[in-house]
Amino acid sequence: MKGAAGRTTRAWLTLCVLFAPIHVQTTFAQAVSHRGFAEGAAYVFPQTTSNDRTNLVGDLLAREEVFANPAQWIRLAAGFELRANSHDQIEDSWALRFWDRTDRRPRLTVRTLNATLTHGPFTLDVGKQFIRWGKTDIVVPTDRFSPRDYLTVIEAPFIAVTGVRGSAQLGGYTIEGVWSPRLTPSRTPLLTQRWAGRAGEVAAMIPIIETPPDFPDGAQTGIRVGHITDRLEYSASFYDGFNSLPNFLVRDAEVPSAPFELERVYPPIRTYGADLAIPLPYFTVKAEGAYFTSSSPTTDEYVLWVLQLERQRGEWVFVGGYAGEAVTKERALLSFAPDRGLSRSIVARATFTVDANRSFDFESAIRQNGDGVYGKAEYSQARGQHWRTTIAGIVLAGEDDDFIGQYHRNSHVRVTVRYSF
Repeated sequence: MKGAAGRTTRAWLTLCVLFAPIHVQTTFAQAVSHRGFAEGAAYVFPQTTSNDRTNLVGDLLAREEVFANPAQWIRLAAGFELRANSHDQIEDSWALRFWDRTDRRPRLTVRTLNATLTHGPFTLDVGKQFIRWGKTDIVVPTDRFSPRDYLTVIEAPFIAVTGVRGSAQLGGYTIEGVWSPRLTPSRTPLLTQRWAGRAGEVAAMIPIIETPPDFPDGAQTGIRVGHITDRLEYSASFYDGFNSLPNFLVRDAEVPSAPFELERVYPPIRTYGADLAIPLPYFTVKAEGAYFTSSSPTTDEYVLWVLQLERQRGEWVFVGGYAGEAVTKERALLSFAPDRGLSRSIVARATFTVDANRSFDFESAIRQNGDGVYGKAEYSQARGQHWRTTIAGIVLAGEDDDFIGQYHRNSHVRVTVRYSF
């Protein structure tokens, strides 16, 4: 399996190198394009936590994406990333990573690597790609093929998955099927850092070691059927696979002086979901929900749902709503579930576009009991064709026993400078 995966990766990389647009004066070269950027970010945390005394974190990211269209019916794409970090969030190894299964972010990684084939109403995407389902914001219950990097919980980028996605446009209907041969897990916070929250505080007092995770064998499959009419848009979806977010097993120390062992386990789940969008004269109503069931005796079964209103007025876009949860079987002892942690909350987002170069973005989530509050204000400005500066302030408040509230000492300011090429 590993040898075959390695040969497949090398073959794709060879194709990407051959297609690279470097002084190639041929007709094919005209169908090749690329884009990329390099950005540096600084995170300033005014407060420290019991397990993390760092106030300033620096991060560097460089990304290059190459696209080739050798024929009208095929498109090839590859993306690569190089990372550096001042706070031990990056692997020491310089090996080029393809499968995103490392505790820390890879220093060098294949971000995407895929081919898109089209024929009439049919499209087939093969390889490492981003697959997004759902319609709502902040909490998206049906989005099961989108693991995320939660080393920084509040701002967690998506991680691509490897698989095959086929879709067909048949009149007003869209049918989409996905098959992924192995689980791509979400990356969880490091116990020695502030985004571990309460778990990090416990680990600072009690000797705990995290053992290698128990990644399950088997594929993930899903199907989504959507329909667009003059008055509404809706879809239904089904997912059968594993949760990209883990449960935790704690094993007692064999001897009094030995540390406890903490292991990540990714339980099997099935989800049955639906989403809906209804445009009305003054706003658009969006609703989305999913029922999560599992054969694992240590995994909860529950319904996660969102109801929101969206309105655009001039250069403003407003989104507001409620994310709810109803637990049908409570069985998990320890789990990491940011999507559920942001449920039972009033969620909102607003965007104001000043002009082609400047924009403001606001986002918030407030738990219905007031025990957790999250807010973000962000300003972004471009200078010329290449430079963009973004300044964001993130405020977190609440109680220690609330998912959001446990990060109340993690309020911070982020400054990002990006050069695009």
